[in-house]
Amino acid sequence: MYFDFEKPIQELQEQLDKTVETHAKGKIDMSDMIQTLTKKIEESKKMIYSNLTGWQKVQISRHPERPYALDYIHAMAPDFIEIHGDRNVKDDKAMIGGFGTIDGQGYLFIGQQKGRNTKERQFRNFGMPNPEGYRKALRLMKLAEKFNRPIVTLIDTPGASPGLEAEERGQGEAIAKNLMEMAVLKVPIICIVIGEGASGGALGIGVGDKVFMMENTWYSVISPESCSSILWRTWDFKEKAADALKLTAEDMLKNGLIDGIISEPLGGAHTDIEKAVSCVKKEIKKQYKLLKDKTVDVLINERIEKFSNMGVVNEVIAE
Repeated sequence: MYFDFEKPIQELQEQLDKTVETHAKGKIDMSDMIQTLTKKIEESKKMIYSNLTGWQKVQISRHPERPYALDYIHAMAPDFIEIHGDRNVKDDKAMIGGFGTIDGQGYLFIGQQKGRNTKERQFRNFGMPNPEGYRKALRLMKLAEKFNRPIVTLIDTPGASPGLEAEERGQGEAIAKNLMEMAVLKVPIICIVIGEGASGGALGIGVGDKVFMMENTWYSVISPESCSSILWRTWDFKEKAADALKLTAEDMLKNGLIDGIISEPLGGAHTDIEKAVSCVKKEIKKQYKLLKDKTVDVLINERIEKFSNMGVVNEVIAE
């Protein structure tokens, strides 16, 4: 699958495929042409992906082949054991969580999970958790606190479920309680946006000591399409809305809302999943090493101060 802005890459790739096919038949030596086209594809990728707009990054974050939370978790922690249910309503399939180890260190993993096909997407509610999903996440985080296990959250959601039943069961209260409780948890929390990070649906598992975004992801109070429909009554201005929202990793880092950016393989995480997983795993281990020796009081105070300082503006009044 190629996006509109990837058309030059697609054309070169098609040429390369035909050249490789001709070379494989053995009648003509196409080695030089293959090498030239391969180099051109690499150069084209570097040029295109170094100048992506906000909307283009939103598109990449939604690529159907992009790795989801369980892909990262199973690759990083093969012994991962999923835990189900909020002990109140049901088991929300859009929110997954459980324990696993990375190189001998145990972690609690929590994340929003999307589906690959229509059946899976319906099963996972398109990665949009209901209140019971956030309550399940909080139950597991309290369990991690009890057994002194650090927490890793993998954020990838177009938003919390907007249905009537979700509101009836207290969607807003469930997210708000997560924010309150996560702020004072006594164990290290590392949050990583691996795809879409929309609104309170993302923030419900996004309060951490360290918050990172992968290179081609977005994090915002609203999606570009929804923003466009509110301001202009149409989705036609979604590109303009994406730029105005400043939702890219670079924008978020510049505004002091995240702690860093995790690089992706050239072309996006879906082009080399193994490398993408390696980058995420490396960052988790690095950040846990920095957090593990901090006392509980320091950990909590720094976390609260970190989020309390967001959005604070100092005005200088000229005399």
